[in-house]
Amino acid sequence: MLPSLSIVVPARDEAASIGRALGSLLAQDYPDLEVIAVDDRSADGTSDVLREVAAREPRLTVLRVDDLPAGWLGKNHALWRGAQRASGQWLLFTDADVVFAPGALRRALAYAVDQGLDHLTLAPRLIAHGVYLRAFVAFFGYAFITLWGAYLANDPKSTRGVGIGAFNLVRRDAYERIGTMRALSLRPDDDIRLGRRIRGFGFKQRVANGKEMLAVEWYPSLSAALAGLEKSMYSSLEYRFLDSLAVLLFIAATMVWPYVGVFAVGGIDRILLIAVIACLEVGLAETYRQSMGPLTPSAIVLVALLPFSALCFAYAIARSVFLAETRGVRWRGTIYPLALLRAQSGLEGMAAKRSR
Repeated sequence: MLPSLSIVVPARDEAASIGRALGSLLAQDYPDLEVIAVDDRSADGTSDVLREVAAREPRLTVLRVDDLPAGWLGKNHALWRGAQRASGQWLLFTDADVVFAPGALRRALAYAVDQGLDHLTLAPRLIAHGVYLRAFVAFFGYAFITLWGAYLANDPKSTRGVGIGAFNLVRRDAYERIGTMRALSLRPDDDIRLGRRIRGFGFKQRVANGKEMLAVEWYPSLSAALAGLEKSMYSSLEYRFLDSLAVLLFIAATMVWPYVGVFAVGGIDRILLIAVIACLEVGLAETYRQSMGPLTPSAIVLVALLPFSALCFAYAIARSVFLAETRGVRWRGTIYPLALLRAQSGLEGMAAKRSR
């Protein structure tokens, strides 16, 4: 018998997407399901969409947030409010633009229970339009694996944890024991940090490919993606300036220089650089296949744009660092001082020490 499940969907100004997302959730064949949509100070038609859906669907509960308490980011507070209201044995945190395939929840919960997991996070199929955006989105997934070591979460010998905002499924007891979203109230990268904190407390975690179960259009354009990453790239590096510089140098040396150097050197050095490029391209091609779709001729073109995508990724990091250091982090119209956000850095490491 499957456990009861509560889904928490935070939304702010998501009128264009939340109706479809909720429709895909409420169409699931899961037996004991409740969906809690948290309207976080929306100023568009989100509230109207939620009222319309709730009027015909008793499994949907709508919470409205009109004021943001001090010491919180808006999304994190909305997740916390939704989880407070939830009654399920398991909690699923997802986003207001994620579309679920039929049977996805039943499959995911059955897998989590069968494997004895406390936390399951799924990587969605990423939908992007336009050559440059698609190339960048594919590279972002590649970097998530190579630079952030996402799949180390599946290694029992590793302490690395991970979470993905589109699908963070956590057993309620584990969520309560890590201190709930209160412990991550000022983390712009709340999804990743939720997973890392869960792992830091010693809970059993798994990350898996969910491209057949859920899909999301990440950003509408490349410029929107670069702007959207402003709030979270520096946070993902724990607001450490030197670490950020090291990552930028690593990207330049391993993902940009080979493409330049192959024209600047000869002999064995050129052969070695060609081998490096081949490895990079194969890795990115496989990431594309796993997260976005089959390797069509147009997909091969996107893979060939790897150095361009790497430069865009480095720019996103550098921009995030510069803006955070000079003005603080802007989140949904509010600017948060960097010193305040740094106070919640490294919490998963502290948790790991306490749980031993």
